[in-house]
Parts: sequence; structure tokens; C-alpha cells
Amino acid sequence: MISKTAVIYSNDSQESLRIIELLKHLGGEFKIYRLDEHFTQRAFEREFGKEATYPQVAIGSRHIGNLKETLQYMNSKGLLCAS
Repeated sequence: MISKTAVIYSNDSQESLRIIELLKHLGGEFKIYRLDEHFTQRAFEREFGKEATYPQVAIGSRHIGNLKETLQYMNSKGLLCAS
């Protein structure tokens, strides 16, 4: 379980939906901020850079990164296990 609140910046892409489902499965609290509902593309690029991809994830006050970076982080913390 993730002990700190996770924040997902989403554009409702397949990758965004995958990380949302994973966080639901792992438990813990998370918030979803959606493009054009909570922020603009311009604000996203100012925050994460023009090359950033969706989703962007933060856990607690730490920015983790995109889907791949988030999966690597979770794996390093023992949150993911092979079946």
C-alpha cells in the first residue's frame, strides 16, 4: 500500500487509466487532476517540461514521473511483485 497521497496528472490516455487502476489496486489515497478540467496543456508544460508525457505522478511531495518511471519507483519500493 502507498502510505502517502499520490497525485496523477492525466489526459485520460490509456497510460493514465492504467496507473489509476494500479493505484486503486494498491490501496491508499490518490487524487486525479485532468487536462482541461483542472489544468491546461500550457500549465502542464510549464510544470513538467515540453517533453513530459502523460501521466505524471507525484507521491507525497516527491515528483516521480511518467508511467514507466512510476512503475520503476513502485518496483524499487517493493510495491509490485511478479505473479
